[in-house]
Amino acid sequence: MELRQLEYFAAICKEMHFSRAAENLCTTQSNLSQQIKFLENELGLPLFDRIGKRIRLTDAGKILLEQSESIFKHVDYAKRAISDLKSLEGGRLDIGILPGDGDLLFDALLIDFHKKYPKLTISVTETMDVYEQVLNGTRDLGVTTVPLKPDERISIIPLFHEEFALAIRSDHPVAKSKAIPFEQLQHLKMVMFSSEHQITKVIQSCCGEKGIAIDNPIVTSTLSTLLSLVEQGIGASILPRMLLDYMNHEHIAAVKLLNPTPIQDICILYRTDKFMGQAAKLFIEELQSFLQSVMNHTGRSLG
Repeated sequence: MELRQLEYFAAICKEMHFSRAAENLCTTQSNLSQQIKFLENELGLPLFDRIGKRIRLTDAGKILLEQSESIFKHVDYAKRAISDLKSLEGGRLDIGILPGDGDLLFDALLIDFHKKYPKLTISVTETMDVYEQVLNGTRDLGVTTVPLKPDERISIIPLFHEEFALAIRSDHPVAKSKAIPFEQLQHLKMVMFSSEHQITKVIQSCCGEKGIAIDNPIVTSTLSTLLSLVEQGIGASILPRMLLDYMNHEHIAAVKLLNPTPIQDICILYRTDKFMGQAAKLFIEELQSFLQSVMNHTGRSLG
């Protein structure tokens, strides 16, 4: 049994027509029929029922088609893996991240990674649909919150446990407190991301838990604008504590929130049934190393 014969067989199954399959394969119908005959003789069973000009798969044909698809995947995997071993040059890595995470996780990291692997093309896209895009194959890797019930094809690498804190201008009376009750937020003017943003969803969940509402917040779509509004004293915000500690902004204080303390767990996602190239593996290692350096800088731990 030859790989070419299986490719011919699969082409016929796709069209369910010998002549159209022959055209697609740029071969003659007689050659195609001969190769299928060789297969059938080797297997000892017909692969197609021929009813006039129409054909349909036999039970043996259905089994062979299912196994052929698996064989093609393994062959493709082997080709990509061998090609990947030759060099990282010309490779491409597509990563999906939650909006806002780029400012902490990726700006400095990407600069260092590009210096090490200048010919590797990296695309980082902020999206609220990180999980869905990794699952449907749009992204090679995703950095997002840990999904509650991941698909069996999704593998999860935990990155860090993220705690959120109140970001407020350093001369505001509340900035003198090391911690405040979460419900005190209802008495502050807040600036926030839109309702679709993951951080806002975490905050709204905590608000629901306490039975409170944040009154008429100023909404922005970018972290830089939000930080500028906090710095100018327009309002306070809720942001990752790690981000605030890492930035160590002179005019912005970070105040712990209690009962509840907003939290989420961040991870890397990838498809287990999709070939992971050397570029993706190296990037994961670089990201983990970078995060460890951030934690060391801020005196926090990845747990």
